[in-house]
Amino acid sequence: MKEKLHIEFGLEALEIGKLNGYDNSNYLIKTSGKKYIFKTYPEKEDIYDLIEAENKTLLHLLRVNGETFPTPIPFKDTSYIKVLTIDGKNKICRMLSFLEGTFWGDVTPSKTSYKSLGTFLAKLDLSLQKFTNYTIKSRTWEWDIASLELNASYIDDIANAKDRNLVRYFFQQYKEIVQPISQTLRKQVIHNDANEWNLLVKDDQVSGIIDFGDIAYSYLINELAVAITYACYDKEDPIPWACIILESYHRILPLEEKEVSVLYYLIAARLCISVCNSAHAKKADSTNTYASVSEVNAWKMLYRLLKINPIYAENTFRKAVGFAIEKPISINEAVHQRNQHISAIVSTSYHRPIYMVRSAFQYMYDAYGNTFLDAYNNIPHVGHSHPQVVEAGQRQMAKLNTNTRYLYDQLPEYAARLVAKFPESLSKVFFINSGSAASDLAIRLAKAHTGFEKIMVMESGYHGNTQTSIDISDYKFNNPKGQGQKEYIIKTPIPDTYKGKYTAEHKNAGQIYGQEAVAQIQNTTDPVAAFITEPVVGCAGQIPLAEGYLDVVYKAIRAQGGVCISDEVQTGFGRLGDHYWGYEAHQVIPDIVIMGKPIANGHPMGAVICTQEIAASFDKGVEFFSSFGGNPVSCAIATAVLDVIEEENLQENAKIIGDYYKSCLQKLKKTYSCIGDVRGSGLFLGIEIVHDNTLKPNTALADRIKNELRNQHILISTDGPYNNVLKTKPALCFTKENVDMVIRALDGVLRKH
Repeated sequence: MKEKLHIEFGLEALEIGKLNGYDNSNYLIKTSGKKYIFKTYPEKEDIYDLIEAENKTLLHLLRVNGETFPTPIPFKDTSYIKVLTIDGKNKICRMLSFLEGTFWGDVTPSKTSYKSLGTFLAKLDLSLQKFTNYTIKSRTWEWDIASLELNASYIDDIANAKDRNLVRYFFQQYKEIVQPISQTLRKQVIHNDANEWNLLVKDDQVSGIIDFGDIAYSYLINELAVAITYACYDKEDPIPWACIILESYHRILPLEEKEVSVLYYLIAARLCISVCNSAHAKKADSTNTYASVSEVNAWKMLYRLLKINPIYAENTFRKAVGFAIEKPISINEAVHQRNQHISAIVSTSYHRPIYMVRSAFQYMYDAYGNTFLDAYNNIPHVGHSHPQVVEAGQRQMAKLNTNTRYLYDQLPEYAARLVAKFPESLSKVFFINSGSAASDLAIRLAKAHTGFEKIMVMESGYHGNTQTSIDISDYKFNNPKGQGQKEYIIKTPIPDTYKGKYTAEHKNAGQIYGQEAVAQIQNTTDPVAAFITEPVVGCAGQIPLAEGYLDVVYKAIRAQGGVCISDEVQTGFGRLGDHYWGYEAHQVIPDIVIMGKPIANGHPMGAVICTQEIAASFDKGVEFFSSFGGNPVSCAIATAVLDVIEEENLQENAKIIGDYYKSCLQKLKKTYSCIGDVRGSGLFLGIEIVHDNTLKPNTALADRIKNELRNQHILISTDGPYNNVLKTKPALCFTKENVDMVIRALDGVLRKH
């Protein structure tokens, strides 16, 4: 190598050291007076053209912007690029000057450094505004944010399913937010890789930038997106640091409003490119550590971005550069608009309603830039706006959506997937559009099969909003404004071992409760067609049925010819952690199971599964038809939900995080005597709020806690006959960090009590 350098450049190399490189080999050359960078590349025509274009860029900058960039060093024959034999292989070679300085990554940059970075990049981009090169213009590759989609094939190389879906989410957001305006964004040649190992600093100022290998003809704003990504991805709150860069850049090279409006998503896109390429590089060559050098920080920042309302990010960026912030309508105006055509009986949550505009996984974003941790809403079972669920619906909607009078693959395929989650006895499934419709249909099935009319229901149970569902919902018909209990309804007391007739101190409390229910069954004048209950009674205040209760009651119901219905709308699909379905915790098998809400992550779908015998009885009646029940789009979405639960191990997560959550709440219970009980399992928990050291419900305090947490941007709710039970049932992607946030806030509120 030394001899070759002497022949080609006339240099007397005293020392040659190999440097890290992504996909090419670089060497630091030391002579008696100077240092150089000798770069080698695989011998390919397209690489040659790109290196030539890069050299032309550097020579252009040398003419207009001094010595803050590497300078191409000519060979003796005055060429800047040659093919030489290096280590027995033909390589494309060139020499660059060496820039002295300390890498940004080797110092702790100050705010002055961040300001300098914005100024430096603006001057660089100004120098490149009039530079054009058709090789660079024609370059399309995965490290250009404008070509984000080229990285889509690498997503599956990401090992962790949760991480993969985070990246998919930001890909979808890019497609929705950025692509529609992409053709209007300014484009020019940019450096495209102002990362911490390409930037040089001296005396708190950016003194130079190296490695123009990622040069691209791209959106001008991408220069900032890339720089902000790497300068801020180690920050707990990246937005203020990003604003320093943004403001100083804007002073030199003014930005346009639309560029600032998409910056949040462009930063996310660059992070996605980074982690996708790291995953792909590791799969191709597990020894390539250079490709993964920034991976840890990139993942941290991607997850931090989820906590940041995109509106907050955009408004903060706008403020930094002096653009006006578009103010949304006030809460009062939003309420007024709603009430113009929506009845006031359709209530809103909290003393101060929330005007939501977007959501992602366990977070929701309001119109004013606030991010809310959703520890309450169990309908988006696998997470708000989950990309696999969204994509499944979009893809199927673009192909076919029709009713069940036609044959299509999605219906039998999903039915088979769902039925496989149940014992063999439960083999027939009916699809409808909601849990309420499922409850209604379950009662019809029970009556058709048994020929009986009476229905036994659970105290404080809730099963939907159809007339039949209200008839069987004590939570509704026993309300002071309710319609009262119908003659065909038998209501049985809830087997509550906290404040019920038989507490946990009673031996075999569940069996005793069960025997009292059996007595009700035996004392009725007509046989009972069905007994319906949730395994954990949600509207009662998340009360789990006492152990042994269901076994006793199920046997009695069946003995007199009735069937047993488990309402799994809230407790199913792995939410309870230990079990996929709530009834499994009681070692019983129902005859009919009701599903809704989480089955399709909030898409309007419900299902009833039953035995072959019950389905055969129903077959004898009038045809059953639901226009949209089991349509291809609903089935595709519901299939995606099953996929996500399995791929992300969400039942296991519900178990691990739920156990942790419950243990944290139990610790608070030891500290605060206003917490009477902590109950439930998995991510379906209830916290009963009482007057200190009594069983007396403290409705006012529960309401205050709920609204104080809302003011701290944490969503939970209250329920129970006295509305004194805090209920928390978040998406199954909830984390320990999320739990800690809830516990800290709850502790703070209770400390002031």
